[in-house]
Amino acid sequence: MSARIVASETHSFTAAETDRGERVDRFLAARIGSLSRSRVKALLEEGKGTRDGTAIEDPAQPVRPGATYCLEVPPPRPAAPVAQDIPLAILFEDRHLIVLDKPAGLVVHPAPGHAEGTLVNALLGHAGEELEGIGGEARPGIVHRLDKDTSGVMVVAKSQRAHNALSEAFLQRDLDREYLALAWGVPEKREGEVEAAIGRHATDRKRMAVVGRGGARAGKHALTRYAVLESFDGACSLLRCRLGTGRTHQIRVHLSHIGHPLVGDPVYLRRLPATARGLPQDVRDAALAFPRQALHAASLAFRHPVSGEALAFRVEPPEDFSTLLSLLRGEAAPA
Repeated sequence: MSARIVASETHSFTAAETDRGERVDRFLAARIGSLSRSRVKALLEEGKGTRDGTAIEDPAQPVRPGATYCLEVPPPRPAAPVAQDIPLAILFEDRHLIVLDKPAGLVVHPAPGHAEGTLVNALLGHAGEELEGIGGEARPGIVHRLDKDTSGVMVVAKSQRAHNALSEAFLQRDLDREYLALAWGVPEKREGEVEAAIGRHATDRKRMAVVGRGGARAGKHALTRYAVLESFDGACSLLRCRLGTGRTHQIRVHLSHIGHPLVGDPVYLRRLPATARGLPQDVRDAALAFPRQALHAASLAFRHPVSGEALAFRVEPPEDFSTLLSLLRGEAAPA
């Protein structure tokens, strides 16, 4: 017997006068009823929604009375990840969520080339049936992500209630996240911000880039705030970064855009940095050989999605990051 093919489902609604000005993702989520706003937003960003037959590019656009809005909802994909016994550095856990320190090198969720050995596999091995599949996707509990080679604090939902609330908190930036970044060179301003739209690179789909907000390659608004914490012979600087938005590779793209790419970044560090000549030879060699982007999610603070309790977590950078810092500070000699 052949397998039954489940088709996508399309929802269609005509907006009323009382819907005027409502965000389109909120409007569709309320009308459909069975999808979270974050799920609707993701579908709109994938090009699954239209207004009077024209693709909706911005999930925040205001609803127009009389317009017909359609959303195509693909069939749920089976949650295929297998549970694996992979150690986790857990900072906090209760029945609703887990806060952990993700090591560099750990992929967050299964993807082509990484079917196993991911954080999701580890979470399934740790929490088992407590961890609910969310939205029919193979990413149970995941409400945000860090790049494979970025270390630091992450929160994972263990209940649907927590997932919905945490997803909304990340969407609204109703939390505080701080990153530590080692960048080449020293920004001219000790404190500043980079506000530049981010979208897919024109020729390399694995890269993001600063692009215009109009036209066929319109990017999404992105804002990164930074402060210089330390500088090293004018060659490198330790930055504290906070996100005003949450775009893919945002810190990496924005710092590269202003001429200060991250140390070790395999994607956005395109040439030998001229400022590297300011370092002693052995320290320069260690910095140039650093095997990943030097980016660490140092802290995360938010309100518990159920109890409302204020939670704050901070973790120190991992050994490789700390060792490079010590070398730059002259506190240790290269091995």
